[in-house]
Amino acid sequence: MPLRKTYRLLLLFAAVALGGCASKGKELMPAPAIYHSPATHTAFDRVPRERRRSTVDLLYITDRSADISTGSGTEYGEGRSKSLAFGSVVVKLVPQLEWAQLRHESLAAARVVDIELKLGEVRELGRYPTEPYSIVRAPPGRLRRDPDVLQRHEYTEQQLREEIQRRLAAAPTGQILLFVHGFNETFATAAYTAADLCHFLGRSHVCALFTWPAAAGGNPLFSYEKTTESAQYSVGHLRKAIRTLARTPGVRGIQLLAHSRGAAVALSAIRELSIEAIAAGLEPAEVMKLENLVLLSPDVDGDVASQQLAIFASDPGMTTRWSGGRLPQFLRGRFTVYASPGDRALGLSRWLFGSTARVGQLRPEDLSEASRELFATAGNVDLIVYEGKRTDFFGHSYFQTNPRVSADVIELILNGTAPGEPRRPLVRIGKITWTFPER
Repeated sequence: MPLRKTYRLLLLFAAVALGGCASKGKELMPAPAIYHSPATHTAFDRVPRERRRSTVDLLYITDRSADISTGSGTEYGEGRSKSLAFGSVVVKLVPQLEWAQLRHESLAAARVVDIELKLGEVRELGRYPTEPYSIVRAPPGRLRRDPDVLQRHEYTEQQLREEIQRRLAAAPTGQILLFVHGFNETFATAAYTAADLCHFLGRSHVCALFTWPAAAGGNPLFSYEKTTESAQYSVGHLRKAIRTLARTPGVRGIQLLAHSRGAAVALSAIRELSIEAIAAGLEPAEVMKLENLVLLSPDVDGDVASQQLAIFASDPGMTTRWSGGRLPQFLRGRFTVYASPGDRALGLSRWLFGSTARVGQLRPEDLSEASRELFATAGNVDLIVYEGKRTDFFGHSYFQTNPRVSADVIELILNGTAPGEPRRPLVRIGKITWTFPER
């Protein structure tokens, strides 16, 4: 086959592969392995009565532009919006079953009824002012934000907080589950994944997704390049969203899960929020209220991620407000990375970017001794390596398609269980590295 044709085919394959879930998400994910035993006490036993229905109502925050082709103005495409919006999206579990039957089918290792996820009503509830916010001159020759724009910003911020508080009333944990998707995801497929996670976590959180303008159509190579820049574009908006969520009265904590390219958006936003907190002399973990940060098949260069994470230890000038060389705390819980050396999508991403390693493909030997020692000393960093059989074609969405992996994610988020404990029977293979036991 001619080299040029091979090159084009590889690019096409890579672009499709990196989407992970764009062609999936319409079928309810398999039951996590912890739910296969009838005797197992499940999160479903604690689902609030008002949430025992065949729909999942999600809070969305987005900087996608409206998809005018729908005519409704309340669905979103892959364009970039100049203003951040939030609202409610309902995901329907079809067929519409009574709760007892839905619970039974959801937890069954082999289902009798096929359950599909379909997009229901999408309602935009608020929108921030158009960016950039205007400024005015104030005597004597000073600049300040336009008071009218600032008032609209504060009004929208309050609207979002009130919506979060309304949802908190039916959330036993008092926490927010925030999902950030990857490349080649539509508004709908991102909502399907968030609904999957919410459903199997017993609907006990305020379930939310941050959906950004990841390209999902057109020329594959162009789409991936565009998405890479859109990820950078959305960092500030995710930063604003996390800040607002954390400052909402009644929010006890935030569980942040990011998949594929969404991990780059999440890491950058958290880094910027951490710098904000440090500059103010505050503890980042308490400002952001981050309980767990979970990166699922992260499509991030290994060296870039290491630099972003280690810079606070390696640049003392960034933490001068902490006396005696003490480092700030960034998370209340654990920082967990799920990686698979057999992830085909990330293998092609590594080839496209020319990077030595993607975080989502890391093996214990890929980490330098200094990095292993640093993260082991931190005490709350875990690299979970999955090396089993692929359960989806590209091996990029195994956190949904593999019941053993999804069970581990659920146990971490729901109970904060550390790896190696009885309910997370992982095998240690390095200072911070774990794998799934052989069967």
